[in-house]
Amino acid sequence: MTRAEIFIGTIINPSKDKISIDVIENGFIIVNDSKIVGLGQHKDLENTLSTIPELSTIYVPRVTLKKNQFLIPGFIDTHIHAPQYPNAGLGYDEPLLEWLNKYTYNLESKYSDLKFSEKVYNAVVNKTLSYGTTTACYFASMFKDSSLVLVNAAIDQGQRAFIGKINMIRLAPDNYVETAVDSLNHTVEFIETVIAKGSDLVQPVITPRFALSVDAKLMSQLGLLAQKYNLVIQTHISENVDEVEMVHDMYNGSSYADVYNAAGLLTKKTVLAHGVYLTEEERTLLAAKGTSISHCPNSNTRLKSGLCDVRKLQESGINIGLGTDVAGGASASIIDAMRCAIDTSTHLTHMIKDSKPITYYEAFYMATMGGAIALDISDKVGSLEVGKDFDALIVDMDVPDSSAHLLEDYAADELLQKFVFLGDDRNVQSVYVAGKKVK
Repeated sequence: MTRAEIFIGTIINPSKDKISIDVIENGFIIVNDSKIVGLGQHKDLENTLSTIPELSTIYVPRVTLKKNQFLIPGFIDTHIHAPQYPNAGLGYDEPLLEWLNKYTYNLESKYSDLKFSEKVYNAVVNKTLSYGTTTACYFASMFKDSSLVLVNAAIDQGQRAFIGKINMIRLAPDNYVETAVDSLNHTVEFIETVIAKGSDLVQPVITPRFALSVDAKLMSQLGLLAQKYNLVIQTHISENVDEVEMVHDMYNGSSYADVYNAAGLLTKKTVLAHGVYLTEEERTLLAAKGTSISHCPNSNTRLKSGLCDVRKLQESGINIGLGTDVAGGASASIIDAMRCAIDTSTHLTHMIKDSKPITYYEAFYMATMGGAIALDISDKVGSLEVGKDFDALIVDMDVPDSSAHLLEDYAADELLQKFVFLGDDRNVQSVYVAGKKVK
């Protein structure tokens, strides 16, 4: 049975030039099953319908947006630690490495308890969906069975997700490290179990926690697994000054990026979180490999790691997505991540001569297309285009009890601007993933 729907109203897309938006006023989108099969001006709707054989002779339900509502692509969170969600808002009196030892590892070690895992993972998937995160790239825990609980939560709630069982063999408490042999074997078991589920939305992802948590041999083995199964790779890079120095010492003077490159972990399907202290040589290497950075401004501030210069990354030719980095970041909202990215960029203009802050257009691009490119799914999502999956949000900017309650009339670009700077989950009226309404 065909599942089709037509949406009529204002449609806002990130522009391919990354520094503007594309707006269709009084437009339409035709969705058939999971795919967008028609898009354009409302006056052309009937003609477009007549060219789609399976829809031309049946009634297709229509959703007409209100005056201050608009459709945008779903948000993509390229870096979030699902097991850390209970710690959101805690521990920001400590810098990164101390925070990991005092707060994070103690919490993550609890995920050997599958009932606890189920409670938290269902909550974090539900919360991120409520903010409009249609795709999330999750770090799970070190425990394979617990990580599969997160897989099931994403599948059950209809979120598109990349989920990784963490690899960690050192520099953590004794109850939260594994042997290199177990780490590799459990990763293979996790990958094959997720693949066997046959989900179109949820995929496994290779997840060495960071270079300090593993060793060169294990990283090389993980790189081969990524190649064998054609998987996304996620890890951290250059988040904190002390961390960078420790990597340099541990790997005989190699740069952070060179350590990953030697292991075959830098690919166009690799997402590196943070990148605050990358050298010019490292930026050149990442750009050549097509590797993306997940910019996590909330976390960089909360843990006092530093200010990531997004402009410098852009000028080096590096693609950038946004990450909430819960619980280093206090909020699971990509809307908040957009605001924080703009704030960080603005702060840097007071420190770097002739630097220009990123605009809300650019933050919107990073939250959508930037994330899709980072996860190598820009052919499927990231913008509302014919042929792509319908991962989309209906945003309502006239919600009386929200921070963005409207008192005047605004153009579409102004409504988007208000959403970026004032919006929250109350303004995200509906969320669709692959054509299915999940909020």
